[in-house]
Parts: sequence; C-alpha cells; structure tokens
Amino acid sequence: MTAKATVYVSSTCPYCTMMTNYLDEIHVPYETINVSTDPEAGQRLVQTTGQMGVPQTELNGQWILGFDPAGVKAALDA
Repeated sequence: MTAKATVYVSSTCPYCTMMTNYLDEIHVPYETINVSTDPEAGQRLVQTTGQMGVPQTELNGQWILGFDPAGVKAALDA
C-alpha cells in the first residue's frame, strides 16, 4: 500500500515547511491544505483533532501533530 499524507499548514509556519520537506525526502506523497487561506478547513481540522496548531498531518489514518519524524515513521510502520 502506498502511503498518502494530508498536511494542514499555514503560510507562516516553519515547522510546516520542515514537515513537507521531510515527506519529500522520504518519498511520501502528500496534499497540503493551507488553513490560512481556507478557514473552513481549519475549522474542520479543529473539530476532527481538537488541536489548533499546525502542521497536522494525517498519514495512513493516524494524526501527527507538529514536525514529528518519529510519528511519521510509526504511522508508516503501522
């Protein structure tokens, strides 16, 4: 199964850039959703995870908060 991630980001978030760069490095395809330009997506994110911060990454059905390479590896290995 090929992993596919969705990364919720904001325009000014350095950790968001670190997360997407990391996913590029390990060749995990992803879609980004910018909550700065899509406030409805931000509201859905808070309703889903209870967290307001970014990046938040959904990978293989698991949520990873922040820039967390170990969390990414765990989700890929699950």
